[in-house]
Amino acid sequence: MLETETISLAEAEALITRVLGAQRVPEATAASVARALVAAEAEGQSGHGFSRLEDYVAQVRSGKIRAAAEITSRKTSQTGLRTDAGFGFAYPALDRAIDWGARVARSYGTATMSVMNSHHCGALSVQVEKLAARGLIAIMVANAPPAIAPWGARTPIFGTNPVAFAAPRGDGPPLVIDLSLSKVARGKVMHARKSGRPIPEGWALDAEGAPITDPEAALAGSMLPIGEAKGTALALMVEILAATLTGANQSPEVSSFFDAEGPPPGAGQFLLAIRPDNDTAFAARLDRLLSTIDALEGSRLPGSRRIAALARARDHGIDVPRSYLALARTLANPHD
Repeated sequence: MLETETISLAEAEALITRVLGAQRVPEATAASVARALVAAEAEGQSGHGFSRLEDYVAQVRSGKIRAAAEITSRKTSQTGLRTDAGFGFAYPALDRAIDWGARVARSYGTATMSVMNSHHCGALSVQVEKLAARGLIAIMVANAPPAIAPWGARTPIFGTNPVAFAAPRGDGPPLVIDLSLSKVARGKVMHARKSGRPIPEGWALDAEGAPITDPEAALAGSMLPIGEAKGTALALMVEILAATLTGANQSPEVSSFFDAEGPPPGAGQFLLAIRPDNDTAFAARLDRLLSTIDALEGSRLPGSRRIAALARARDHGIDVPRSYLALARTLANPHD
């Protein structure tokens, strides 16, 4: 078991902001990245939290992430926006797109947001929840470096290509669903490698197509999809929306999110926001459905663990491996 230290959400955000500031990342961009990483940690998605910081720093230093990227946007229709992240961090580009999309969807009923020339976008749940908090139904997809082979093949073509969904629930926290199309998110394998731990059998295959528990071999091989052939069909759907439609690099062209080698990934994200015709009626109907599910013996609503984790994090802070915090503090104070 890794030794951890508990820090508050505010302390965690400030620390990550200082780390990125020490790499000459503009303050607003650093703060956006920090909010996203800490939000992922708070909801229990450690593979998208502090474990990413060392890789981000290395990629800023190599130029694989353009620290001061210029983000540009243009309307593709009255309700469509395409945002170019400029090969910088995904988070500030998503912030801009979501702010626009929320306003437009509240006015016109729907909005589509495309992001291209982007990077790792972390926990999609963090992004769709922002739209649900403004009374909107949200769907988000993203592509990623090749990690899943088409069913029956050995060569990875698709990314883990996550899908997320959120819906407002009146006075309660929104329903949020976030899933990778691999059996587990690839970030969990990366986290296991950095932590020096094996992964469970059934998560991944090595380059020869054999089941393995070595995370290093898993990262060089392929992730197993959810639902076998159905999972790879879903991955193809995500690929078309997140990359083919947005103009981003398709997964075989996306460079690794984990190292500083090669060109910027140029990945893509796509979001859809929908305003219910009647907010109150929609919330009531949704609550009836979810209450019916929740009342069944043995059932558990998607996102219930996430809600509990967020409550704990707000009240008590987050538990971060000491090794990650020690590295972050060193990076934040390079001249000490």
